[in-house]
Amino acid sequence: MNRDQFIQRIIPQSIIESAAYQVVDSTGMIKLDAMENPYSWPDSLRSSLANRLAACELNRYPDPSARAVRTSIKSWMKIPNALSVLFGNGSDEIIALLISSLIGSGRSVCAPDPSFVMFKVLAKQFRVPFHALPLDEEMDLDTGQWIEGLNSNDAGIVFVPQPNNPTGNLFTDDRLRAVVESTDALVVIDEAYTAFTDADYIDWAEKYPNVLIMRTLSKIGLAGSRFGLLIGAPEWISEYDKLRLPYNINTLSQAAVVFALEHSEILEEQSAAIRSERQRLTLELEHRNVKVWPSEANFILVEMPKGRAFEIFEGLKSVNILVKCLDGVHPALADTLRITVGIPCESDAMLMVLDQLLDTGR
Repeated sequence: MNRDQFIQRIIPQSIIESAAYQVVDSTGMIKLDAMENPYSWPDSLRSSLANRLAACELNRYPDPSARAVRTSIKSWMKIPNALSVLFGNGSDEIIALLISSLIGSGRSVCAPDPSFVMFKVLAKQFRVPFHALPLDEEMDLDTGQWIEGLNSNDAGIVFVPQPNNPTGNLFTDDRLRAVVESTDALVVIDEAYTAFTDADYIDWAEKYPNVLIMRTLSKIGLAGSRFGLLIGAPEWISEYDKLRLPYNINTLSQAAVVFALEHSEILEEQSAAIRSERQRLTLELEHRNVKVWPSEANFILVEMPKGRAFEIFEGLKSVNILVKCLDGVHPALADTLRITVGIPCESDAMLMVLDQLLDTGR
């Protein structure tokens, strides 16, 4: 038996037919494609952080409970004492952990359509049924179809990003509440972009027995730390902690997160600057007569002239400006680009090239 035959015997066909997650090489580009914080740390703090990391004992395993991080993050995020926290190597690990708990149960994973692609990708990898639930024309929850879909598809977990990616909008509280109160599924509210909105659903994890909150530090300037968290009642967290791999948060990430939260005012200042730039960029784009979807995140969904999204994406890329082209991903996203909010000079560079591309198409 040759190697290919061995692979066919061992690797499920669903994995063989899938593709690895692709990340575009952005070396030397203005990077407006991945919802990252565009701001660097001051040199003085970078030096202090280097000293902190140099003192880490890399010959020892990390603290398996990340106790120093736990204390800092519960204080900074104002997480009530009644709720517990589980840490993951990015939100992706937490999503995988949650979905893996359904293996063999026959119950399904549900999420908005369109939404964060990893919900579907990870369900497929674990061979757990996945069902996309529709949004209306305003990209809000279609409550009736959601309630029916959760019931008919025997949902075990439903992920609800607040705000949603890639649309950037918040779902209406009343609609989300109706969904939560109608289902026996676990509702995971994904607050990846909580730094850029006033919405906050942590109290729902106390109020509702079937709600957990998921957050990440990636969007506020710590994407390289790969640090996510799940917040909820101790009864939920203790069960999912049984599935968490030991030592999943490495020593350097723990030290970097603790250091960053000691200087949380910088993270907050940067998030405020991004919110301000989002408002300016939204107005600038609207002045160019393109449709701009309202955003509560650190990115903006923009509808380009019909049939021109990919051309404009390639035009920006040709001058080293990288945004995300969503045309062709979903019917509701036809002709759209998703633009991460960068620093003002990056926005201005993008707008200048966009003006040229839009004029060319007239």
